[in-house]
Amino acid sequence: MKNFKNIHIGSLIHQAVKESNIELSRICNFLKCSEKEILGMYEAESLDTDTLLRWSKLVEYDFFRVYTQHLILYAPQGNIDNNNKISEDKQSKLPEFRKNIYTREVIEFIMELIDTGAKTRLQVIKEYKIPKTTLYKWIDKYKK
Repeated sequence: MKNFKNIHIGSLIHQAVKESNIELSRICNFLKCSEKEILGMYEAESLDTDTLLRWSKLVEYDFFRVYTQHLILYAPQGNIDNNNKISEDKQSKLPEFRKNIYTREVIEFIMELIDTGAKTRLQVIKEYKIPKTTLYKWIDKYKK
């Protein structure tokens, strides 16, 4: 899946089930629901997080990463409005993650921005909060 902008999680789950060859009876047993409910989930554009977590465990695929990639590409942390940020003297109680998750698709997207001149290296570093050293390693490794 290369299009992280419009996510239809049900179709992704259905694809993962097909690739995993998991029987419908096993899925119903694991998720504790009927065949009709499972088929409804395949049609659903979104699911609640508990259900998505159970699907992730069943098919051994991290569906949350799809949403993470969407956030990295379409709502990078550098673009958050200053009015919504917590003030410098106030610490958030939310967990803070040190490492970002960069998939091959994200790296290719960033490299394309730089290669086409849509964004400069400095803009990429600021807007997507990608460490300078990381970006330059990508440039060395994936340069066309």
